[in-house]
Amino acid sequence: MKNLICIFFFIILISSCKQKEKQKNDYQIQPVSSLNVELNDNFWSKRIATNRDVTIPYCFQKCEETHRIANFEVAGGLVAGTFEGIRFNDSDVFKIMEGAAYSLQQKYDPKLDKYLDDLIFKISAAQEDDGYLYTIRTIKGDSAMTEREGKERWVEERNHSHELYNVGHMYEAAVAHFNATGKTNFLDIAIKNAELINSVYGPGKRHDAPGHQEIEIGLTKLYRTTGEKKYLGLAQFFLDDRGKSDKRNYASTNQYENGSYFQDHKPVIEQDEAVGHAVRAVYMYSGMADVAALTGNQEYIKAINKIWENVVGKKYYITGGIGAMYEGEAFGENYQLPNRAYNETCAAIANVFWNQRMFLMSGDSKYIDVLERTLYNAVLPGISFEGNTFFYPNVLEFDGKDPFNQGATERKPWFDCSCCPSNLSRFIPAVPNYMYAQNGSEIFANLFAASKTSFEMKNHKFQIEQETKYPWEGNVKFKISAENPVKFNFKIRVPGWAINKPVPSDLYSYINEASKEVRLFINNEPNDFTVVNGYISLDKSWNDGDLVELVLPMETKKVIPNENIKEIIGKVAIERGPIVYCAEQVDNPAGVLEKVVNEQTKFTPKYDSALLQGIVKLESDSLTLIPYYAWNHRGLGEMEVWFKR
Repeated sequence: MKNLICIFFFIILISSCKQKEKQKNDYQIQPVSSLNVELNDNFWSKRIATNRDVTIPYCFQKCEETHRIANFEVAGGLVAGTFEGIRFNDSDVFKIMEGAAYSLQQKYDPKLDKYLDDLIFKISAAQEDDGYLYTIRTIKGDSAMTEREGKERWVEERNHSHELYNVGHMYEAAVAHFNATGKTNFLDIAIKNAELINSVYGPGKRHDAPGHQEIEIGLTKLYRTTGEKKYLGLAQFFLDDRGKSDKRNYASTNQYENGSYFQDHKPVIEQDEAVGHAVRAVYMYSGMADVAALTGNQEYIKAINKIWENVVGKKYYITGGIGAMYEGEAFGENYQLPNRAYNETCAAIANVFWNQRMFLMSGDSKYIDVLERTLYNAVLPGISFEGNTFFYPNVLEFDGKDPFNQGATERKPWFDCSCCPSNLSRFIPAVPNYMYAQNGSEIFANLFAASKTSFEMKNHKFQIEQETKYPWEGNVKFKISAENPVKFNFKIRVPGWAINKPVPSDLYSYINEASKEVRLFINNEPNDFTVVNGYISLDKSWNDGDLVELVLPMETKKVIPNENIKEIIGKVAIERGPIVYCAEQVDNPAGVLEKVVNEQTKFTPKYDSALLQGIVKLESDSLTLIPYYAWNHRGLGEMEVWFKR
């Protein structure tokens, strides 16, 4: 271990010398860290506080109750016992630790810091001498392992063992913990494991396409932290080794025997359609984006651009959800978007990851349009306001009786496979990372929330304060605070929904276009502007006290689907701003599944601070709507997103 620590500090030393190279070979646009974003809004601040105070402690508690943490203790010889649970349960612990690290960055908690150190000690004990970390094998031994778990190391990695998936999440958590605390105790474990995997896999060594992608993302984060190019090379190796399903000996029971379930049916650079298990797929696309940014691989970029067009143009729900099929948790065929959707919460989170990377690569706001829709309407429904019950799938229609959520009709407190709760615990505290981005003298304002953000540019420090009641109101004010004039190009996103484009494709469209236009004021004076790639660009020298106001037309819109979506042809959905609405029976006692909305139906927005943590509800003569993310908090009953016309 001492040798590893010495190696680590040597890596840190030499990587500082590589900093310029790393900045040149990465996303030219970089997200502004949540460390520099101070939220003071009434929407996201509540969610992040609940995640910190309830969700993370609750998820750790469930990991203790379900033996997930004890598995590390047993594997490390700290206590006697057996393995309990599913082979990939290690990953849940890692994801929650990542979320805890983000929370520590935002608000230091000595008890949480110590809890993580104690947990890291248990993980270190569970790690085998050569770096291998997979508690189920260490505890059970090869002879007692099932086929899915792998009778030997790595032999089932191409199918379902999740050995590489688990540690990919560990790498992400270890990097987050290092960034939050400066400690190397977790990072040392990750490096030791990565060294082992690099000795096993690569050209002239073992070849596998990981059955569940994730290690590719973890390896690129490990590369950025250490500067070790072999980790980046290993990430690319795992991606480039896909497309050899005829040599993989996939399980004969697999419903996708050609490897498409695992995205192994074609080399990644030849893939042009989203197929198979949705979470695996989108983690892979995110990993491809990372490797492309770090290496300049244009073939990767062309491939993920084509796949993105396929998703947003043919496989994307109005709520931002992806992965239509219960069978295989998978993408369906083109335009196969039934209301009885699977739409796994993890897939929505992965879709945010992917679209953020696509934006960082291009500077085009269409990716933020998708990100925002997914964030409000596909991620948020996955967790209750209380922060301790969860949706795994997210349906767009509910009869009030038929179980859809892993055997339940409401959010559940936990699952046997609890990837969604643990994923939410790490995602929610990272939301501020998506609000601003910077490329040299360009500053992008992507998401809107009352906040303060600090910047430094050419030795000039300044602050941008955002004032808004978004997503309920469309006025967004930006106040510049600077001791001296500072020149930068302030790029403010104009959401697609504000200019009559619900999604950046022809998959959905509005019946009624906005009656008002987007307006811009600088120091209270109206300003003409043009929109390029979804942004207003204000390139000027800014003075202390300068004020920019963006006014978005927050009007109720009726959405109709592309005629190729047979399941909902002739139906209409309702939006206001970035929020998709639904009807629940609790507000409409006669039921909602047969309700009709025509072009003349008018909805009146009303803010109710006492309802569902404060929402704008929409009321008409015959129907009351609430935000889709807020449904299933007030008992059972029918729910509908798409209404008859």
